[in-house]
Amino acid sequence: MGVQAVIFDWGGTLTPWHDIEVTEMWRAICSAHLPPDEVERAAVALVEAEKELWRRGTEEHRSATLAEVFELAGVGCSDALLLSHFEAWTPHTHTDPAVPGLFDALRERGIKIGVLSNTMWSRDWHERVFARDDVLRHLDGAVYSCEIPWTKPHAEAFRAAMDAVGATDPASCVFVGDRPYDDIHGAKAAGLRAVQIWHQTTHAFSRPGLTPPDALIHDLEELLPHVERWAAA
Repeated sequence: MGVQAVIFDWGGTLTPWHDIEVTEMWRAICSAHLPPDEVERAAVALVEAEKELWRRGTEEHRSATLAEVFELAGVGCSDALLLSHFEAWTPHTHTDPAVPGLFDALRERGIKIGVLSNTMWSRDWHERVFARDDVLRHLDGAVYSCEIPWTKPHAEAFRAAMDAVGATDPASCVFVGDRPYDDIHGAKAAGLRAVQIWHQTTHAFSRPGLTPPDALIHDLEELLPHVERWAAA
């Protein structure tokens, strides 16, 4: 069977997990662009809009965009405000230092590399992050949920990621993610192997009756031996 491709989640997987106070972040972003008497209402509305769209993604598996967040919140979205949003998130987007070496090792073994992320950010924003960290050149394909109708764990999201890297057999693909439901249960239900990377908030994403991963790791440096074992099977 072997391994044809390894597809990665982004936040909390290719980037180390960060606990973030989202309301404070939105306040800071809005404070730079809105009149003082509008900041609090706008920040709260943006937080609630994000929550609703993430709920929709989790429960209905329907994707969303950042433009929808602003529309639902009733807040005008300027290029300058979007830039502030990107800059506010920048400290939390840096790629795990283990990734370049891991990607080199996968490439050396003829294994394709992909990304499948539940995200409201545009492809351009993600590619700016990957290019900054010298990761973009390693990717054979990437799927961002903002560009397709579905979110993980919908099987069509995983199939889209397979198509993006040119993989045809789900049993020959490995998905690596941190969320037990979106990533692991979803990948297994779609026929892929699944590796869960554990961090301290992983339990918050769990629910009863989920399919367990094929492997559990605590660091990306632990991934390659599992892939090599499956590739040799």
